[in-house]
Formats: sequence, C-alpha cells, structure tokens
Amino acid sequence: MDIEPGPAVVLITGVMASGKSTVAQLLAERLPRAAHVRGDVFRRMTVSGREELMPEETAEARAQLELRQRLSALVADEYARDGWTAIVQDIVLGADLERYVGRVRTRPLYVVVLAPSAEVVRDREAARPKTGYGAWTVEALDHSLREETPGIGLRLDTSRQTPDETVAAILAGLPAARVHGG
Repeated sequence: MDIEPGPAVVLITGVMASGKSTVAQLLAERLPRAAHVRGDVFRRMTVSGREELMPEETAEARAQLELRQRLSALVADEYARDGWTAIVQDIVLGADLERYVGRVRTRPLYVVVLAPSAEVVRDREAARPKTGYGAWTVEALDHSLREETPGIGLRLDTSRQTPDETVAAILAGLPAARVHGG
C-alpha cells in the first residue's frame, strides 16, 4: 500500500525519543515527492519571549504551542496544495491531537502515533546526545499518550522495530491511519 498519488499530509506523533524524527525522515525519503515538516522548528523560531511548555502549563506556553501547531498545519497544507506529501513530525498528544486534525485542511490526512513502551523510551533517551525531557518524565508523557490521546489514526508499538520496519508498518497500515471527515 502506498500513499495516494498527489497531495497528502501525514502526521507522525509520539512522546520524546519515540523515533518521530528518524521515521518521518525515512518515510519522506521513500516517497516520490515529500517534505519533512519538523514542528520543533517553529518553536525554535521564537527568539525572545519563548516560554516552554511544562507540566504546570501557563497560558503563554499554551498560546505558543497553539501557534506552533497552527504554523506546522499551515505549512503542511501549503506543501500539499502544491502537490507534495507533507510529513509532519511533532509531539501532538491528548486533546491537541483532535485540534491538530481539525487544523489540517488537506485530505487525505494520515495520523500515525508511535507508541514504544516507556522502558524503551527511557533507554532511547539515555542513549541520545540531546536531552528532551527536562521537567517532564517519561511516565507522564507515556500516560498522556496512552490515557489522554484519542484513538485517531494508526497507533504502533515500535518497541521492537527498527526505523525501517516502522516505515514499512506505516505504509502497510495507511488505511487505518487515514482520517475521515474534516
């Protein structure tokens, strides 16, 4: 199964260290005309006044997250409008996932949630040169992923998969990943 020819948006989400960046890049490389839209780029564009989202959320941090997600959805839609498949990679959990799906106008839209076990995420985070968790814990984000994130799209337990195996599973599972309506 392949992504339909022509424009589409694929959102790849999951907790930090779940493999989003690697999988999104590999998926984009497998497609004939694809762009990798990295949500964190929009966060890093905010030079002064940036407020990071913390477990105790502030109104300003929430507003900046909403802006980041609106921007990545707009960019994805613009790529798709020009005939590209936009592979969006970002942490979009809980109620944010439904809001994000509502922001993307392009159809087809595919949502893929990478859900390796908390133990695997902890091991991956420890092995990474960068640290993403800071004030967050693996357990808190894992809880948000498993208990608060709606069952939209395709959810993959990637604990025992290589990135290439995950891309193959995404391509094979596209019918389940497709979001209907909009």
